[in-house]
Amino acid sequence: MSFPPKLAALIKLFSSLSDRERRETLIAYADHASSQEPRQGEVFDLEDIRKDEECTDTVAVFLRVEQGRCHFRIALGKQVQTLTRAMSAILCKGLDSLSPEEVLAIPNELVKTIVGAELVRVRSQTVYYLLTRIKGITRLWLNNHTPQTGK
Repeated sequence: MSFPPKLAALIKLFSSLSDRERRETLIAYADHASSQEPRQGEVFDLEDIRKDEECTDTVAVFLRVEQGRCHFRIALGKQVQTLTRAMSAILCKGLDSLSPEEVLAIPNELVKTIVGAELVRVRSQTVYYLLTRIKGITRLWLNNHTPQTGK
């Protein structure tokens, strides 16, 4: 599958790394996760703030759609694990400015491609958590903004 340019660049970066380098790069992204938090004065179309069983703390996913393009922000509780922090920064960057349909078309395997098979095996399904949440809020927005055909 071909990916949108920002996402393709991230995939290329992570695919070129050894396992050790991949872990180090994920930690670096995790250290910058706070840069993806909502900024003062930002207004969102949808906000999904909750603590699920899959996560150690609250995760808030924010969506703003302008001119048919999605913009995500993610706020994480202090106890959210490093891998989730890393994925928040990666996904906000990689999915920025995609249409809702493009976001929903992103295959879940994207996570394994970026994180690596070993971390996916160790972390099980929790590595897919943020992409699932992002797709969920996008699907909700799209359902509320797509004309419904009547019977």
